[in-house]
Amino acid sequence: MTSTRLKVAVVGLGVGRNHLEAYRSLPELFEVRAVCDSDPERLKGGGASWTAADPRELLGDARRILRMEELLGCDDIDLVDLCTPPNTHLALAQQALAAGKHVVCEKPLVGSLAEADALEAAVAAARSRLFPVFQYRFGNGLQKLLHLRAKGLARHALLSVVETHWRRDSDYYAVPWRGKWATEMGGVCLTQAIHAHDMLTCVLGPVKSVYARLATRVNDIEGEDCAAIVLQMGDGSPAVLSATLGAAAESSRLKFVFDDMTVEGGSASPYRPGEEPWHFKGKSAAIDAAIAQALSDFAPGPESFAGQLARIHATLTTGALPPVSLADARASLELITAIYHSGASGEPVTLPISGDHPKYANWQPAAGGFPKALAHHGR
Repeated sequence: MTSTRLKVAVVGLGVGRNHLEAYRSLPELFEVRAVCDSDPERLKGGGASWTAADPRELLGDARRILRMEELLGCDDIDLVDLCTPPNTHLALAQQALAAGKHVVCEKPLVGSLAEADALEAAVAAARSRLFPVFQYRFGNGLQKLLHLRAKGLARHALLSVVETHWRRDSDYYAVPWRGKWATEMGGVCLTQAIHAHDMLTCVLGPVKSVYARLATRVNDIEGEDCAAIVLQMGDGSPAVLSATLGAAAESSRLKFVFDDMTVEGGSASPYRPGEEPWHFKGKSAAIDAAIAQALSDFAPGPESFAGQLARIHATLTTGALPPVSLADARASLELITAIYHSGASGEPVTLPISGDHPKYANWQPAAGGFPKALAHHGR
């Protein structure tokens, strides 16, 4: 590349709006050259997904393109950012890599471990890179915890608790591809709680075993919208996950109990749980002083999508390590596979999951769903 300012195309203008905002906030690093969406009205800045100000600020003078094939023929695009429905990710990412484009891809990266391995093979054969999206990792609260661990504190976990209590009503599922195994590929564990669960493994590393209880109790959808899950982490510590889409007041919370301190975050915003304020409480005054000293040289950086995209830019231009690796994304899908297998079978599942596992190629439950006992729908 002749310039360190990368030229970007965003594909899919639903969640893609958030990506556009992040690119526009980093004008010294990125230039949005094109946007692509199969809906002509959305490309014009119309439709229910846009506010009055959004099209002018976000679309700007970017070329509007309806077809992915046309986009991939553009020689002036360095990076293709995929914000399309989950069932499209594998094929679109493979096409973009084959065209020599770097790829940013929203979660879930693909729809099975078999597809994750196929995508890894496509990356290995390509001249370009692929970056899975897990923007919650880059909140400065979570980054402070990682900073402390790098300095030798908060090393020995005793117990962790992760809560994703959000609300999604029938209007959310009026979008045709949502709520269906074939297109959304899962429920609350895959689509909403996957971020907080990734934050857990970002801190503590791999999961060793999973025991899940899943149900559909909020909306008449195919996937689960309530979950209670017990994990054993690779370090031996237990973790408890809970998720629902029926909460009256939305919240996300992560609590880590270490042998030297207790750490809690996520209370400020359900959709930015990695961001401040996070609370670090040592078991003694001496540990509190050590925490303060360790954090004295912590340097806050850009957060959320902008935080991840800035780090992606550094990877492509300076050789820095990728902010989220393919292995990280595969680990999140391995956890999903184990959750769905345990939820359907009623049995604990041990990780890692190999290619001969019955859910390696398809994590969807054979019966098509989990127990349903729908709550009152007169809302």
